[in-house]
Amino acid sequence: MSIVMTIELVTDFLFWCCIINYAVLMIWFLVFKFAHKQIYQLHQHWFELTPVQFDCLHYGGMAFYKLSIFLFNLAPYLALLIIR
Repeated sequence: MSIVMTIELVTDFLFWCCIINYAVLMIWFLVFKFAHKQIYQLHQHWFELTPVQFDCLHYGGMAFYKLSIFLFNLAPYLALLIIR
């Protein structure tokens, strides 16, 4: 069985990648916001981080993840929508 890669298929694929990745980002943010203390205590067992360092790492990770979604999912999706 072979799958023919059409523009429509790739566009749909990138659309669902965006949805899934933004859902992961939102879950990460919500868990970080509402369970901050528990997550920090869990990581405190493994790493010697101050709360400020912990927050900076998570916010930096979220920013990197958001930029990655934009560059690798959203921008190609929008480009394919334009050329369709």
